Amino acid sequence: MSYFKDILKYEKKYRKFTLLNILFNIFYALFNVLSVLAFIPVLNILFGKEEKVITKPIYEGISSFGTYAENSFNYFISQKIENEGQINTLLFICLLALSLFFLKNLFRYLASYVITFLRTGIVKDLRDKLYNKIVELPVSYFTEKRKGDIIARMTSDVQEVENSILSSVQVIVREPLTVIISISLMLFMSVQLTLFVFILLPVSGFIISSISKKLKSKSEKAQKETGNFLSFIEETLTGLRIIKGFNAEKIIEEKFNNSTLKFRQLTTSVFHRQTLASPMSEFLGSATIIAILWYGGVEVLNKTSPLDSSKFLGYILLFYTVLNPIKLITTTFYNIKKGEASAARIMEVLNTENSIKDKPNAIVKENFENEIEFKNISFKYKDEYVLKDFSLTVKKGETVALVGQSGSGKSTLANLITRFYDVNKGAVLIDNKNIKDVTKKSLRGLMGIVSQDSILFNDTIANNIKLGTQNATDEAILEASIIANANEFIQDLPEKFNTNIGDGGGTLSGGQKQRLSIARAVLKNPPIMILDEATSALDTESEQLVQTALEKMMQNRTSLVIAHRLSTIQNADKIVVMKKGAIVEQGKHEELLAKKGEYFKLVTMQSLS
Repeated sequence: MSYFKDILKYEKKYRKFTLLNILFNIFYALFNVLSVLAFIPVLNILFGKEEKVITKPIYEGISSFGTYAENSFNYFISQKIENEGQINTLLFICLLALSLFFLKNLFRYLASYVITFLRTGIVKDLRDKLYNKIVELPVSYFTEKRKGDIIARMTSDVQEVENSILSSVQVIVREPLTVIISISLMLFMSVQLTLFVFILLPVSGFIISSISKKLKSKSEKAQKETGNFLSFIEETLTGLRIIKGFNAEKIIEEKFNNSTLKFRQLTTSVFHRQTLASPMSEFLGSATIIAILWYGGVEVLNKTSPLDSSKFLGYILLFYTVLNPIKLITTTFYNIKKGEASAARIMEVLNTENSIKDKPNAIVKENFENEIEFKNISFKYKDEYVLKDFSLTVKKGETVALVGQSGSGKSTLANLITRFYDVNKGAVLIDNKNIKDVTKKSLRGLMGIVSQDSILFNDTIANNIKLGTQNATDEAILEASIIANANEFIQDLPEKFNTNIGDGGGTLSGGQKQRLSIARAVLKNPPIMILDEATSALDTESEQLVQTALEKMMQNRTSLVIAHRLSTIQNADKIVVMKKGAIVEQGKHEELLAKKGEYFKLVTMQSLS
């Protein structure tokens, strides 16, 4: 139940609804039991065995309150029969029973009404907390996780928690109250018979609980498989052109079908076990009632019981009111077990420690003054070092280009300076301050990023450009788009800057998307610019437009440029040639060509053509 407790920690914010629910459920349980007891005088009148109490009872203290209440009611009924006759008294008791049933159901509705605010509130908070955690966690966390699995935790797992655990809160509060009040009255009516009931109920409970042992593990596997097929959907939508282009529809369909088949088998097993709870508990409850009928019936017939026939029938009805809550509690136990698997998957994300976080005394760095230094850094993603004992200094105002074949560690440097990852050894310094001593927000505030993949959002052009500068004016957005060579195509769009560009900017060409990315970086106006292969995915015409935009953007800024194309880097102040995580050459374009070394080879091989 540990994950059940973890989920219920979110209840604190909605405590008033919990307290109201408990209050309404107390009234529900009370009127539920009283509505059953109201039938005893009806049975007495019908069987002609009503207990005539002529003398008004006297209250003698709390210890005899039960007897006093029973005798007072019998005295009231006796007086009513004497004054108004049996028919009118029967009508009165029936109307009283109807009123009790109305009050019982009114308080049941009110309890359900207020608990809804608790359920929906906790679900919202869970989703918000999960989303905030996902945004907060480092990039490295998601390189090891499937996107579909993360989406499944935010959707189907949270839904399962609501359906299984939060829907059970109502039962956990209400039904035990009904059981406690009912059993207290049963003990008052007959201690001997109630003790017999206590012997039978644990046996039933043991049989029921033994069925649910594998429910949690099966549910966990089912929820994990949900993540798998959601990943297939996400990958299919992203790579649809490649799938169709390679006629790979059948291969992908087969993988998806295998995943959904596995999910079906797991959920079938879960549902079979879950649906077994209700009929099993009903059968065991019926067996218990029959055992009580036999045992209690013998006692009543032999006149060795304090109950007469009508009270014994009333006792059976009262036990029946205990049976349904116990059945509900049993079903709830199954639901919680099923929901705990989803709760575990949610809490796994929420309890994940963020390895890249601000130190308690981290400083806010507001400007960039002198230089960036990679000082004897070593870094590995998994087992092998990508960079080892690497050092490089970038002076303020310099454009430094990083070149080399794939896997040489160029993009890793961009990931380290932005603290998307942390170095394993050494330090990255800005103005002689270790970036680990600077707040992440202020560090990234000094940088603009234009990556190979133009990351745009399903929103208007204006909102995409001002993503990092929310208070930007329309004039500033226009100026940034002009610098980025984007304004020309924006003006041709139907709603210009208010045009929605679709999911991932799907309505735009590659060059247009990249120019919007540049406009976004220009508007932010950072002192440090990081260009990670910003033109590698473009055609020649688009590249020229983007290159012009990049040159405008890099003026009077410190730039770290990672590129494959010569046009992007030949005017750099310093070109750093990398191989297997180490610097093999550095200098200006003409100098490096004259050396006829590694850089010359890359240009000749057209890696930088």
